[in-house]
Amino acid sequence: MKLTYEGFDSSGKAVSGGIDASDAREAGERLRKQGIFVSSVSVAQGAERGKSAAGKRSRGRAPKRLQNVSMFTRQLSMLCVAGTPIVQALAALERQTKEGSWREAIGAVRGRVEEGASLAQAMEARPAHFDSVTRSLIGAGEAGGQLPAMLQRLSALSRQQLHVRHAVLGAMTYPSVLMVIAVNVLVLMLVFVLPRFAEMFESLDAPLPPTTAMLMAASEFIRSQWPWVVGALVAVAVGGVAFFKSSQGRVAIDTMMIRTPRFGAIARNVLSARMIRLLGVLVEAKIPLLEAIGLCRAAAGNMHFEALLIRAEDAVTRGEPMCDALSSGKLLPPNVCEAVRNGEASGQIGTVMLSMAEFLDEDNEVTLRALSSIIEPLILVVLGAVVGFVALSMFLPLFDLTAMTQPGGPA
Repeated sequence: MKLTYEGFDSSGKAVSGGIDASDAREAGERLRKQGIFVSSVSVAQGAERGKSAAGKRSRGRAPKRLQNVSMFTRQLSMLCVAGTPIVQALAALERQTKEGSWREAIGAVRGRVEEGASLAQAMEARPAHFDSVTRSLIGAGEAGGQLPAMLQRLSALSRQQLHVRHAVLGAMTYPSVLMVIAVNVLVLMLVFVLPRFAEMFESLDAPLPPTTAMLMAASEFIRSQWPWVVGALVAVAVGGVAFFKSSQGRVAIDTMMIRTPRFGAIARNVLSARMIRLLGVLVEAKIPLLEAIGLCRAAAGNMHFEALLIRAEDAVTRGEPMCDALSSGKLLPPNVCEAVRNGEASGQIGTVMLSMAEFLDEDNEVTLRALSSIIEPLILVVLGAVVGFVALSMFLPLFDLTAMTQPGGPA
């Protein structure tokens, strides 16, 4: 199979190319022997288009998939603790699930388990519904005879990820709604309200203040050239979506996410908490450190954190401490790097990472709430200023006309 890859060489330089391999795992191993640390492997263009499309759809449904996995692992763990055989437990979950792709996935997993496959092996046929982290943790639980406990741990991990996601979205929702309202109000006033005033000003033949004249010109332009205006907006939206889906767009988004003043620090802390929590759970599940780092790299969600984990993977491969590589990128907070250093020295790296992740999540939640409480009134003030500016510009000529008609007013 022809595969394409992107990654970094030993000097940290970005490289890409093609390779013939049976699957992504074999390609990664061969490239690693060549001194290339792979960040992504995909099927070459024109080969297995169905798998590529399925992968894109699964990324688009990531929040829904995470919610499904959380509920699935939680219910399955309760059934397993109660002594229900795995096949019967899967059948019960299948009956409880609504019609759709998720129910089909559970049914497919149940069918393969009935045929003799392990639960982790059965999930490998449904990568769009069960990611590599989920499969690895379940495989570790099956190998160690601790499947119910591992399901509970996986359920807690997915619930925490959902909680952080909802906290971030909750902090962004109200400001976003206010911004949409502000834009809609401004457009409505320019398109429908100002033309009424324009007719009145023309009939009165009164001189217009500069701000009023500017708004009138903008209103006239939008109404007379609206097909071009709409076309330009659509073109910008389509071009923006295409750019953000490209590799250059991903670099731009990931860089802006962690480099923006104020907001970049919050994004780095959120991504750091997610990364060390996932790594801590994997290490506590007795998954080899190199494999755990590789799984975290696939779920990093930011190319800069992926590069950081690649350097950590390289350091562990050479027998060096992981903390030195993690502290080199200046992405993780200093206290996290110090905690990892202490965890490696004491042999309790998994426990230390989980404790630090709890601390970061609590701190991030407080920061997001404080930021939201500051942004909301700020947007309201800006919205009021914009609407007030437009309203004042519309009524200012009327005030001047009234002053001119008063006794003793200017001639």
